[in-house]
Amino acid sequence: MAKARSRLENRAEIILDAAEALLRRSGSRTLTIDAVAAEAGLSKGGVLHHYASKDALVTALAARKVERLRAGIAEHAGALASSPARMPLAMIGHAREVYAEECGFPDSLLIATAENADAQAGFRAFLSESLRDLAGLETRPGAGAAFLFAILGLMMSRSLGFHDLDGADLDRLFGALEAQARALPAPDAPES
Repeated sequence: MAKARSRLENRAEIILDAAEALLRRSGSRTLTIDAVAAEAGLSKGGVLHHYASKDALVTALAARKVERLRAGIAEHAGALASSPARMPLAMIGHAREVYAEECGFPDSLLIATAENADAQAGFRAFLSESLRDLAGLETRPGAGAAFLFAILGLMMSRSLGFHDLDGADLDRLFGALEAQARALPAPDAPES
């Protein structure tokens, strides 16, 4: 029984991997149940068994992206000492790590989720949680939100093709964000 369940769960991941590959390669317009089935080497019914509609599939892709964000940030946070800068530095570190590899997927995912309230709900929850976590370390009201929106703005504008910073320009930008995060005073330290 456990082996059969594992295969079914694995099949769900295979379907999501196929959908992600389609999004990367061809964009959101080509994301159909038929195309995902062909990409995954499954029948249309096999895909529909796991995801009852294209919207359900997009919602699952968005949920997986959010979980990857959480895991990446948590991994970076785990490697840092506790300080007011810990969460901003973890977010910046994760953004730096995925900046180049994300080209071609998030823009298609953003487009695919644009009219899918269920898919957007996971992103909204992640944003609310992140803002709440960052607000707890603020000695300067709004500093945590400023870091979060700076990072999101950088990543989303890259995903949408508004810029393609690399090399020294990108290092300077991430370095400036990291320097600002490290300059956050401890909650009970007087500001200068």
